[in-house]
Amino acid sequence: MERFGVKSAPSRNRSKTALYVTPQDRVSEFGSELHEDGGKLFCTSCNVVLNHVRKSAINDHLKSKTHTKRKAEFEEQNVRKKQRTLTASLQCNSAAQTEKSSVIQDFVKMCLEANIPLEKADHPSVRAFLSRYVKNGSSIPKSEQLRKAYLPDGYDNENQLINTEDR
Repeated sequence: MERFGVKSAPSRNRSKTALYVTPQDRVSEFGSELHEDGGKLFCTSCNVVLNHVRKSAINDHLKSKTHTKRKAEFEEQNVRKKQRTLTASLQCNSAAQTEKSSVIQDFVKMCLEANIPLEKADHPSVRAFLSRYVKNGSSIPKSEQLRKAYLPDGYDNENQLINTEDR
């Protein structure tokens, strides 16, 4: 057809997807029914991932019987549990994890300053004392892991302190 100068009719099979719509745009459009995490759009009451590109898919889900049923159950519970992506969950450091790390570092520093060998932390009576009387004391690892993982940190910190004091 092109050879004779006749142009074909415009294609009516164009995609009806919104190319530049983000999950956050859909959240602002639909309100508290939806939430976004890690570039994915979630239904808050159903905890399912929705296609944020097609508005009709979101409308169909919000009108579905399963959504209305789950929304009623969700409102009865009065608990707002939002599903998160795995990467967001792994990046979240809780206060307990941070406190555990500081307890271990303080323990290693105390042993170094008091000239106590780290092997003493493996003794059963020391383990029993730490787990009974020290908050997060049971999370202190064995001496081999203390040497490999936490001793270099303490050594580097002490070197920096000495270097700053010399100046």
